[in-house]
Amino acid sequence: MYSEWHLESESSRIMTYFVPYKDPHMSSFNPKSYDPTTASTCAFIGLGVMGYPMAAHLAKAGHQVKVYNRTPGKAQAWVAELTQHGVDANRIAAASTPALAAKGADYVFVCVGNDDDLRSVVLGESGALAGMQPGSVLVDHTTASANVARELAEVADAKGVSFIDAPVSGGQAGAQNGMLTVMCGGDSAAFDRTRPIAMAFSRAFTWMGPSGSGQLTKMVNQICIAGLVQGLSEAIAFGQAAQLDMHQVLDVIGKGAAQSWQMDNRGKTMVDNHFDFGFAVDWMRKDLGLVLAEANRNGARLPVTALVDQFYADVQRMGGNRWDTSSLIKRLR
Repeated sequence: MYSEWHLESESSRIMTYFVPYKDPHMSSFNPKSYDPTTASTCAFIGLGVMGYPMAAHLAKAGHQVKVYNRTPGKAQAWVAELTQHGVDANRIAAASTPALAAKGADYVFVCVGNDDDLRSVVLGESGALAGMQPGSVLVDHTTASANVARELAEVADAKGVSFIDAPVSGGQAGAQNGMLTVMCGGDSAAFDRTRPIAMAFSRAFTWMGPSGSGQLTKMVNQICIAGLVQGLSEAIAFGQAAQLDMHQVLDVIGKGAAQSWQMDNRGKTMVDNHFDFGFAVDWMRKDLGLVLAEANRNGARLPVTALVDQFYADVQRMGGNRWDTSSLIKRLR
């Protein structure tokens, strides 16, 4: 089940975001072992399907965490759940503004929807930067544009704050398991300080270069996924038209050069017409919009990516906004 979160207009794209219905008896994060590290004072801004468990792993790893969410009840629920899971209530709290969450924090983590959302929680009198102290680090996990990463890095630097753009890959399951892949841009010294803290929710936390490099690396990731999913969709549709046993076909070709994460984890569910496995079509279209805008700026030619973006628009028109990205195959049936 899903409940509506908000409606966003971006470069003529209208997308409805949803957040999963949460069974109150289910945990929002899964246990993991944490590497020993010095406890730090942290803030986490944005408790969506990714941010909620990421913040939880920070608290479970022993850090002091103050959270902010634009829906206050979500932040209060987070505190209640972590307390139920044995986290000392003195180490966690909810704040009424990003600035209050960030006040006194050594590390401020952000995970929101897009460039405008990011600016709204970072800038201004109640934004995170207003509460941050010189020498602290602002880490943005939003999948956003490289331009906004460079913009916020410049504003942060003027306040003596380091900024790291750090989009993630691994989806909701990766966040819940504390096993995200994080690609980072920004000051390397600030990255080195941040990495032991962020490993609470990561399996890889890697510096890619100066500000914007994390976002650009995430764009490369999404280009690869778009092409792979379309290729897998066509292959499965072809095999079914040829009346092959596609479960058996995938078992066989998955041992050869055609193997991929998408084939291993989504191939058989695509055959079985199941598309409720995480990263939604709406989110992919937002990401591909960022990719295509950056390609227009830097001159990269992305004919396949542009085509797949339009295929995802077809899926949206079929009512598949919240289907996962493997639903591209629905166009071929």
